[in-house]
Amino acid sequence: MKQHMTDEELARKNIGGSDRVFKTVFTKEMKEKGYTILIPDMLPIHFKLIIKIYEKYGYKMELLQNTSRNVIDEGLKNTHNDACYPALLVIGQFMDALKSGKYDLDRVALIMSQTGGGCRASNYIHLIRKAVAAQFPQVPVISLNFSGLEKNPAFPMTPAIALRLIYAVMYGDMLMLLYNQCRPYELNAGDTDRLLARWQHRLGKLLDKNDYLYPTPIYKAMLNEFAAIPRSSEKKPKVGIVGEIYVKYSPLANNDLNNFLISEGCEPNVPGLMDFVLYCCSDLLNDKDLYDVKNARTVAYEIGYKVLLKFQRQQIRVIKEHGVFQPPHDFEHLRKCADKYIHQGVKMGEGWLITAEMAALAETGTKNIICTQPFGCLPNHIVAKGMSRVIKQAYPDANIVAIDYDPGATKVNQENRIKLMLANAVI
Repeated sequence: MKQHMTDEELARKNIGGSDRVFKTVFTKEMKEKGYTILIPDMLPIHFKLIIKIYEKYGYKMELLQNTSRNVIDEGLKNTHNDACYPALLVIGQFMDALKSGKYDLDRVALIMSQTGGGCRASNYIHLIRKAVAAQFPQVPVISLNFSGLEKNPAFPMTPAIALRLIYAVMYGDMLMLLYNQCRPYELNAGDTDRLLARWQHRLGKLLDKNDYLYPTPIYKAMLNEFAAIPRSSEKKPKVGIVGEIYVKYSPLANNDLNNFLISEGCEPNVPGLMDFVLYCCSDLLNDKDLYDVKNARTVAYEIGYKVLLKFQRQQIRVIKEHGVFQPPHDFEHLRKCADKYIHQGVKMGEGWLITAEMAALAETGTKNIICTQPFGCLPNHIVAKGMSRVIKQAYPDANIVAIDYDPGATKVNQENRIKLMLANAVI
């Protein structure tokens, strides 16, 4: 290409394939022009904090909220039939947004997270690029990853950004936990939602400074304020939500399962995102032991794992000392739960983590469990359905149901299956 071309012209690079798909790279010039970066809706609480972090570094981001049937239709039109339901939804949400007329297509970019796993975590971004390049070749797709899968000088993963993102995960997990333990019992409708919004705003400001580095007083303040919400003492069935990470968390993918359970008089119990982060770290450490591999990368992951586990244990300790709310599970305890039923070498998709979360929930009083299973996610189906039987054998009163989410499944049928499970809910 000619040297006098602009960054945006240089950004388009052929990435191979018989159909000659092009990769449009996000450049510093695009950042300076104020491109809007669209984020798929997976974890609304956490992602709103992440948006605030990137605002500090000069990026303009927006969390997509489009949830119409057209999202599914666009996904079906723009990816092949073998793609899993989460991939279909992410692509559909992006394509629906780009066609909505809401955005300047010459000043918009997309972002997708990658973890380096064997399925969605690595391959979605290529499916997205293929779909986008066919109709909007000028729109870049950015990779957000910690593992160096893709490097982009215009969107770097610096230590400062990475540290803020880790704390955003911890604070997001805390907000999600407190919200789910307060909202079903609130006496004044809207109290929990209003407090959640206030804390999201407050945490956005804390993450802009260095105050976020001292989480203990922040955790205590959060615990005290949520504990002050007037709540009933009524006992309600707790329902755990496990499964493939996107369908487990995304209101778009699971038909707003969290709020549906609350409307049915239940308390949702959703394991935090930090468990998945630690799971990804532990997979490499397990490989080190299984295949006798030790290098600079494994040493770095060992250190990172210990630091993240320390962060999680600090949060658990503060919640226990406060004494009002139920803390999340220690990740090392999850690993021990998994070892009773499945080998930690089973790591495709959410692998052994699904089994561990089901066992830990059943062990600590959350006997009702919904395993969210997306169409096309083979590892999830094998591990989730295959291991639920042994969990039920260990905990005879465990009430586990697998709910399939796919383009052809109706919300009514899914909710009816959940209601049937709730008819036998264990309190």
